[in-house]
Amino acid sequence: MPTSRLAGHALVEALIAQGVDTVFGVPGESYLAVLDGFYEHRERIRFVACRQEGGAAFMAEAQGKLTGRPGICFVTRGPGATNASIGVHTAFQDSTPMILFVGQVGSDVRDREAFQEVDYRAMFGPNTGGFAKWVAEVDRADRLPEYVARAFHVAMQGRPGPVVLALPEDMLTQMTAAAVLPRVEPVHAWPAPDALEQLHDLLRQARRPMAIVGGGGWTARSAAALQRFAENWRLPVACAFRFQDLFDNRHPLYAGDVGIGINPRLAERIREADLLLAIGPRLGEMTTGGYTLIEAPRPKQKLVHVHAGPEELGRVYAADLLIQSSMATAAMALEGLEAPSQVSWVAWADEVHAAFEANRVSTPLPGPLDMAEVVKTMERVLHESGRADAIFTNGAGNYSGWLHRYYRYGSLAHTGRTQLAPTSGAMGYGVPAAVAASVLQPGRTVVNVAGDGDFLMNGQELATATGYGARPIVLVVDNGTYGTIRMHQEREYPGRVSGSDLFNPDFAALARAYGWHGRLIAETAEFEPAFREALDRREPTLLHLKLDAEISTSRATLSQLRGAAKR
Repeated sequence: MPTSRLAGHALVEALIAQGVDTVFGVPGESYLAVLDGFYEHRERIRFVACRQEGGAAFMAEAQGKLTGRPGICFVTRGPGATNASIGVHTAFQDSTPMILFVGQVGSDVRDREAFQEVDYRAMFGPNTGGFAKWVAEVDRADRLPEYVARAFHVAMQGRPGPVVLALPEDMLTQMTAAAVLPRVEPVHAWPAPDALEQLHDLLRQARRPMAIVGGGGWTARSAAALQRFAENWRLPVACAFRFQDLFDNRHPLYAGDVGIGINPRLAERIREADLLLAIGPRLGEMTTGGYTLIEAPRPKQKLVHVHAGPEELGRVYAADLLIQSSMATAAMALEGLEAPSQVSWVAWADEVHAAFEANRVSTPLPGPLDMAEVVKTMERVLHESGRADAIFTNGAGNYSGWLHRYYRYGSLAHTGRTQLAPTSGAMGYGVPAAVAASVLQPGRTVVNVAGDGDFLMNGQELATATGYGARPIVLVVDNGTYGTIRMHQEREYPGRVSGSDLFNPDFAALARAYGWHGRLIAETAEFEPAFREALDRREPTLLHLKLDAEISTSRATLSQLRGAAKR
């Protein structure tokens, strides 16, 4: 039995017992006892102090993606929790395990609308509409280890996602002798044998099958099994929106990514498919092209949906076969399906991959800086220098289309996670995610590609990188506009621009003010030497990529969009 200590210290010990060595947050007076616990155990766990709670929550979400275990974030009550809510929403939509600890007003003043008081059960759920899987308020110090262990279970089991625990200030200062609980491991569900038999029959009857993989809960082992399953059956594999690192993008069976700016030829192939095997994704709006590639509620293609969450199966689509299974086990079960010596769709699979390769031929666009060549240069240089496991991060915006279209991600099976990006479409994600990745895995190269609007939503976290020795490379793609909004304006209301213009600082000079190296890149030829220097530099680097204001997407200019709309 441990000796009596502050409940705030016991909470830190419970995190250490779960294998946590790094947490992210913004300090607050509501959980001073926990901060003191981090000091007490500073040799075993570190508290990374961020500059805004939204950035801290994004760092914890990135931690969950990278490790497969819950990312941890601490914030104070009221404004701190509301700022952090963007990270909780992202973790929910991305199926990422995460735990947000929120300092709460003292229990002696609850329900008086005390200073910064919020009812977190009402604010965060739980529900399946976009916030947390479970929300609780811990009111007894002796039960803290119980709540922490349960939070880890809930965050990882079934469809992974976020949990919120509120911590009354006076509870954290009580003394407790409660023992911490052992490390939690998720319980995995395997596909039912009869469901696998049905899937086997559907595959043997198919002529144009395709798999779409995505979602949370994958492991290196299951990603490797997925590749072997695809190879056994010669099955083309596409990756759901912003889950491109679940399958080797250089593999001859890779079909491309299914999301915003989808390759038109891949979209055609999905519509032509007679069997779609969705393994892991929740088949949301982005992955289904607004529910048009796979029509809701009854698809034209035969549909098999494999997902860890029972609440997701049948939620949107009346599939031909629903299989509840953890992603850590699903692909290993599929690998055991005996494939015929020959399949009839070899030519189909080859055509699908050829369409992916053809899509990497860049579209000519005006201006001295070619973003397609920038992305291809990064891939080439990283592979030449033995950094194929580099982690790329991005937030939301048209600029991300170049990264999605032209960069070929490695597989989780061989390189670990290499893509950190929000399926929730949250702007401002990329910079904090890059800082977190660099803090957590300092031996790996980390590159953030950000738009000018996206960058300034959490650019303050450059200071966090400086303070904790992180050294990511940040590329700010600057075309002076909220690009996605301007694109839609030109399509819907051509020539009538309102609210989408941006008035930007000198990003390179701003980076230097934070202690970074900063440089303006105006022409394609300037990029490669600057990028190579950044890879070898001891301090973090920001490259300000000045893009022609006409450039809107990887396929079109503003003038082209406006002209098409007027026709």
